Amino acid sequence: MENNNITEEENLEGPIQDPSSDDLYEHFRFVAQKGQQPLRVDKYLMNYIENATRNKIQQAAKDGNIHVNDAPVKSNYKVKPNDVVTVLFEHPPYELLLVPEDIPIDVVYEDDAVLVVNKPPGMVVHPGHGNYSGTLINALTFHFENLPNNSSNRPGLVHRIDKDTSGLLVVAKTEEAMTHLAKQFFNKTTEREYVALVWGDVKEETGTIEGNIGRHPKNRLQNTVFYGDDADKGKVAVTHYKIIEQIGYVTLLSCRLETGRTHQIRVHLKYIGHTLFNDERYGGDKILKGTTFTKYKQFVDNCFKVLPRQALHARTLGFVHPTTGEMMRFEAPIPEDIEQCIEKWRSYSKNSTS
Repeated sequence: MENNNITEEENLEGPIQDPSSDDLYEHFRFVAQKGQQPLRVDKYLMNYIENATRNKIQQAAKDGNIHVNDAPVKSNYKVKPNDVVTVLFEHPPYELLLVPEDIPIDVVYEDDAVLVVNKPPGMVVHPGHGNYSGTLINALTFHFENLPNNSSNRPGLVHRIDKDTSGLLVVAKTEEAMTHLAKQFFNKTTEREYVALVWGDVKEETGTIEGNIGRHPKNRLQNTVFYGDDADKGKVAVTHYKIIEQIGYVTLLSCRLETGRTHQIRVHLKYIGHTLFNDERYGGDKILKGTTFTKYKQFVDNCFKVLPRQALHARTLGFVHPTTGEMMRFEAPIPEDIEQCIEKWRSYSKNSTS
């Protein structure tokens, strides 16, 4: 999900107030694809809205909060190609009701224009559906006053990383810095390197993965690479990788982003057959390589317990300082949970080959 240089999750929850409704605020908007088969609107929305239950959706329809093409519909309405489906409520989206929270921030660098932070795993970058508190933005607005809003009304935010990805983010402290940094991300002149532990023995020492990325047509919580007759769908995405270390049935990679698409590294690595280790959303939380031995299964389960998230860390970040023009580069060490998992694999690999 991507919008305006922000490259983690596309915002289908919009801050737009619908002028055609009586003080109703638009929380979600979806446009049905051209190939959409007739499908009840409650089932349709179940595929799109994370954490929503069918009962809640049906109640929203009963209350007149689900509209198709600007008119309220019942939950049995059949969605057709190009229908515009919106969910409206009397209150603004919760992410617009931003409450500053005293949450510690790991500040790597700070001056009058920019802030570089090392985000821990498990922290959502900004409020959104299902995550209205405890986010990095809640913390930033507590510790720093007058952060500039980006075009999505998110204070200081220039780019983002997934909830369960750890690592570096740059935050703008002034309007000038916001504009300057956003332009760098748009022009792909920033330097971003991630460390990824993936399933399987990657054969090529270095490589480039190219393939347009867009929303998965069947699983709306995933993105996918389009290829073959659909190759021109989605948005252009390019990831460069090189092997850091091969460790038995997994490989440690350095990945550099040329573009910044939703879940780009996660989707591209799955596309080439090397899903991120313990990436639940993309199937990496199952044993994808290795033996059928019970002891091996126990070993992998122990690795999952040590690292209860996808093995992805934004290790380095480089950008031109918006005021001084100096090229700045920062590095955040691989966090302990990923290091412990790597050490377990090293030990297993060594003992299984000796």
